[in-house]
Amino acid sequence: MPKYIWEGRTPRGDFRKGELEGPSETAIRAYLRQQQIIPTKIVSKGKEIKFTLPFMKGRVRKKSLAIFTRQLATMIDAGLPLVQSLDILAQQEENETFKEIIRGVKEDVEAGATFAAALKKYPRVFDNLYINLVVAGEEAGTLDVILNRLATHIEKIEGLKKKIRSALVYPAMIVAVAIVVSIVLLVFVIPVFERLFAGVGTSLPLPTQIVINISRFAKSYMPLIILFLIILAFVLRNYYRTEGGKTKIDGFFLKLPIFGELVRKVSIARFARTLATLVTSGVPILESLNIVAGASGNKVVEQAILEGRASISEGQTISEPLARSGVFPVMVTQMISVGETTGSLELMLTKIADFYEEEVDVAVATLSSLLEPMLMIFLGVTIGGLVISMYLPIFKMASAF
Repeated sequence: MPKYIWEGRTPRGDFRKGELEGPSETAIRAYLRQQQIIPTKIVSKGKEIKFTLPFMKGRVRKKSLAIFTRQLATMIDAGLPLVQSLDILAQQEENETFKEIIRGVKEDVEAGATFAAALKKYPRVFDNLYINLVVAGEEAGTLDVILNRLATHIEKIEGLKKKIRSALVYPAMIVAVAIVVSIVLLVFVIPVFERLFAGVGTSLPLPTQIVINISRFAKSYMPLIILFLIILAFVLRNYYRTEGGKTKIDGFFLKLPIFGELVRKVSIARFARTLATLVTSGVPILESLNIVAGASGNKVVEQAILEGRASISEGQTISEPLARSGVFPVMVTQMISVGETTGSLELMLTKIADFYEEEVDVAVATLSSLLEPMLMIFLGVTIGGLVISMYLPIFKMASAF
């Protein structure tokens, strides 16, 4: 149906404006009169031409969500009604997808739904953690406080992800460039040297012959190699989506030297930060652990947390099953145990989160310092080895003269 932009006034003389969908201008005018709004202007909105990449369609960045949450908390704290706050945020939002979502939430709240119930319609943007905290905030009448905690939580978790990305992007780019250069050398450059050496008629050094054989294989079977890699990636992706596959692959990542410890520290920091936010906001501990397990980012850690949840439902503590799992360090389980005993679990969890976020910084710096020489060795062995192997026959011929 076409969209119409309208302006009007209430019987008290207050100015109103908005946007509605309807079959005709007459239908929009009739609807506004039912809402006790006297329309003064109704204009058909022309169709907008928008270009959106397929993989970007419907995407709302966590940064945008954090800004929205922080601004909404500020407005509610200043005394603005929730509907008016949502309307203002929808108008200033640049992401069209997020703009429509905020408008949808506003309309639902305006129609009488709770804020949490309105958010539940958009699970791709507002996850279980977000909704449960909003429920707790609405019930306690501290929505602005809860939203501020949520914004801080989102910023902290995104900060962790950014640190990991910054540690891995540079090595990944170097390896990708090295692979591309190696393929170009094997497929296009080395065959030229092979024809040159064939005209000389002398025997080739062993490294040169090995590289030429690899070049022949790559040139002959490159389409099959690419197809095999695509199929392998597809199989691994589908295997990772299964419960057993996710457990094995995530467990493998935890056992990797250096990188495995980084993954473990990130998972523990996310677990502690998320659980502290939920407990502080008054969400029941069993429900909190269920949410935290899904947000841990690692299947092995998730299973350990769910075991802790099961022990609590049977009247035990959280720390005991976490200690038995072997995933959480002794310091973490002891601090949780102290928190449970003294009734200051949220304080201990916050301290654990702060400590492991600092540990992630150290681990990222250590990983970066170790990767640099390893990358240099990798580049020297791959590209340098290919180039040197091609020049060995030339050196051999030069020494013969």
